[in-house]
Order: sequence, then C-alpha cells, then structure tokens
Amino acid sequence: MDYQTARSLLVNQGMATEQNPDALIVRLQQGQPPIPGQITSLLLALKVVFEALREADVFERELVGSLYLLASESRQQFERGLRSGVAWPPLLDEDLNRIAAAVRSIFIGTWQG
Repeated sequence: MDYQTARSLLVNQGMATEQNPDALIVRLQQGQPPIPGQITSLLLALKVVFEALREADVFERELVGSLYLLASESRQQFERGLRSGVAWPPLLDEDLNRIAAAVRSIFIGTWQG
C-alpha cells in the first residue's frame, strides 16, 4: 500500500458520510461490526501514513480530522453500543485501542505499537 492509497482509505473511513455507508464510524454508529478485514486495512494504512509522515512538521487538515475521528469517534460509538446492548466482536475493543495508538504514533512521530 502506498501513501496516497493509505491516506484515501483513512479519510474515507474517518469522515463518515452517507456516500460511504461501510465506513468504520458509520457502521459503529449503526451498531454494526466492522467488515471483515476492515480493521486490518486501517492498521496497515495507519502504519504506512506513519512511515511517510514520521519527519513531517505539518499535517493536512483533512487527514488530521480523519485520524482524530477514527481514534475518538470510533471509541465513543463502541462505548455507546455497549451501553445499548450491542454484542460487539470480542477483539473490537482491543482493535480500537490499536487504532488510537497508531494515530497517537503519527502525531508524536514515534511508533507506539
């Protein structure tokens, strides 16, 4: 996966819109689990973006917004689903922690995984 592909994936998954009903944030809002392989693709994209931006001093607003939403909004929707009785897949909590750690890594420039 190259940087542009990774960036596009992260923006599409993080910026929840009606045009992308399978975005992670949208699925979690609807009480649906991620599509098989979705988390793996996100984690790979996060690693690619980390490597590409490790030395960057400035980040693009659209990408930063998507990263923030993936790290925070996905966790909020997960917690909201738990309170509503959604039976999430067993590893989703851990996967969301990995996403948040990868986003943190991008922002601080040191891999936290």
